[in-house]
Amino acid sequence: MAKRDYYEVLGVAKGAESKEIKKAYRKVAMKYHPDKNPGDKAAEEKFKEAAEAYEILSDEQKRARYDRYGHKGVDPQAGFGGGGMNMEDIFANFSDIFGDSGSPFESFFGGSSRTRRSAGQKGSNLRIKVSLSLEEIADGVTKKIKVKKQTTCDTCSGSGAKDSKAVSTCGTCQGSGYVRQVKSTFLGQMQTTTVCPTCNGSGNQITSKCNSCRGEGRAVAEETIEIDIPAGVEEGMQLSMRAKGNAGKNGGPAGDLLIAIQEKEHEHFSRDGQNIMYDLFLNFADAALGTSVEVPTLGKSVKITIPPGTPAGKIFRLRGKGVPSVQGYAGKGDQLINVNIWTPKTLSKDDKALLEQMRTSPNFQPKAGKDQKGFFARMKDYFE
Repeated sequence: MAKRDYYEVLGVAKGAESKEIKKAYRKVAMKYHPDKNPGDKAAEEKFKEAAEAYEILSDEQKRARYDRYGHKGVDPQAGFGGGGMNMEDIFANFSDIFGDSGSPFESFFGGSSRTRRSAGQKGSNLRIKVSLSLEEIADGVTKKIKVKKQTTCDTCSGSGAKDSKAVSTCGTCQGSGYVRQVKSTFLGQMQTTTVCPTCNGSGNQITSKCNSCRGEGRAVAEETIEIDIPAGVEEGMQLSMRAKGNAGKNGGPAGDLLIAIQEKEHEHFSRDGQNIMYDLFLNFADAALGTSVEVPTLGKSVKITIPPGTPAGKIFRLRGKGVPSVQGYAGKGDQLINVNIWTPKTLSKDDKALLEQMRTSPNFQPKAGKDQKGFFARMKDYFE
């Protein structure tokens, strides 16, 4: 079944501002929240659909890719973040909207186990930059990157305690990680469930901290991470690797690794989307008489024929010699070869004499008409 448009899911226009998107998500999430619709599978699916839409549209970079490529632009199978959220992720986002209570329904329903935040604290995301050559972008590449990050402490296995005897059950929450309170509201007395302030939701208290991490449960270490970068990525794109960021606290999940793409300057080519541009310099004689020249590509060099009378600004096209689209559905771009006429700065006496003869010849006088296309006409040919 095809996914619905994310803007349609939240009921907002494509140009909606972030505040409007957040407000719309809050409205839809409230309507279809599982606690309000117990046992209703259709409502649960709409709740998940709204959370996925909000995850994409609330992130500027993901939203830009979605606007340009649609659902394929945020497909996690292509290495991009977005989609495939589990319920833990959904309720984590939901908590960001409604506050630390995790759900506005916890106050009314006594704190559903599905909506409670896990006792552990999720690790922070880690951001790195990866510089790629145009050849690597054209073919796709696997990079091994060394990153310094917070990892689970090897000594205490993330518990933060010196040993098993140094951990006792929290006396405040009796090991549940949560405390319940009864508050008076305009609707009457309501029971609320909040994270235990003594143990921060872990259910345990540490009497003696680990010597290695000093009770943190995490340590800074260097890790080599293998990153599969798909062909066709562009400068400024961001890839996401789930759970490859900093380790969580108290058994919480790790954050994500966010990879920003940088494109190295190329010796011969510049890039225009999926097309690559190459400047070819010819001397006047070769342009006037015609010749064959060898030009570099992202693969092997190829020989092209320059017909007689080729003007400066003429663009030759090598089909399929450009960069593929990220998702592969648009095929490969082309290589565009822009002809430039090289003018020598130093001339011999004989050279000058020959040029003076050519200057007076009728064949060397500029002619306006169909055979002498101007800049804008040549650019029209390029875009066609």
